[in-house]
Amino acid sequence: MKLNYDKEQLLDVIDKVVKKTLTMDMTWEWPCGVAYYGICRAYEFTKKQEYLDALIEWVDNYIELGLPPWTVNTCAMGHTMITLYEATGDEKYWNIALSKLDYLRNKALRFGDNVLQHTVSVKNDFPEQAWCDTLFMAAYFMIRMGRKMNDEEIIADACNQYYWHIQYLQNKETGFFYHGYDNIAKNHMSGFFWGRANGWAAYTMAMGKNYINYLYPTFMEMDCSLRDQLAGLKAVQTENGLYRTILDDEESYEEVSASCGIAAAMIMNGNPLHTKYVQKSLNGILENITDDGRVLNVSGGTAVMVDREGYRKVPKSWIQGWGQGLALAFLVDVAFLTEQE
Repeated sequence: MKLNYDKEQLLDVIDKVVKKTLTMDMTWEWPCGVAYYGICRAYEFTKKQEYLDALIEWVDNYIELGLPPWTVNTCAMGHTMITLYEATGDEKYWNIALSKLDYLRNKALRFGDNVLQHTVSVKNDFPEQAWCDTLFMAAYFMIRMGRKMNDEEIIADACNQYYWHIQYLQNKETGFFYHGYDNIAKNHMSGFFWGRANGWAAYTMAMGKNYINYLYPTFMEMDCSLRDQLAGLKAVQTENGLYRTILDDEESYEEVSASCGIAAAMIMNGNPLHTKYVQKSLNGILENITDDGRVLNVSGGTAVMVDREGYRKVPKSWIQGWGQGLALAFLVDVAFLTEQE
């Protein structure tokens, strides 16, 4: 996959997005987890010590003040713990990652065939609901930990999460993913194909496949699911190279965090015929990043909304950690392509 862009300009944009993200006032929650995952990806590519030092300072200050209770959403910070441990060898980061893994494996609410219920607080907010968000915050983290620990039981649990989220959430006709599934009511609630949900699913399947053997049955599930999803997504890409907050609703707005997740998935999935779609996304996403590194047109935090208007009216005028992080993940994947040439 060969893309047309100025490498130095791309690296400059990555640097600006990292520095802007580091000025944001965030807590140990999923917005920070996604944002700092993006910075970790930028560090892994650039090896800039200043990125690592900033993450260490923030995390160490938080550890001293006290960490919050774990939920599916707060486990998103586990990705940063993996990177900090790999970069420093400091066991305190690894121990935090292990405590998150222990929560997900042994304490988190589950339903059905051991499926993680999406949790945003210590309360039982959404009984027996599966959300695409869980794939990034928990399942992708679990599969990374399982591979790092060479623990087949952990990998199998992570693969089980992917399998059931695909069964519950993917529409086989379109390839698109619903935002959520209610196992009690046996339905998809409002039943919309939310853009960022598809970004979570596509990106984590494209990345997660790298951690499991291609002979695993779950690899085949993820590979085929992602193949069909990306085939459907190509058809709803806008002229600006973006994807809408409701994928198949031409009156809903273009949303940049979803677009970053989907475009990054296309890169990682490696189909050269997707090049023209990724190129359009690159152009469109760069146009939505300001000179000071702010990623524009990112929708706010979104529960499963009750109707179409609920999704269409979610504000998109504010800087968001998940927008910064997913943009960095995409831009770094583009940069890695250059290294492979």
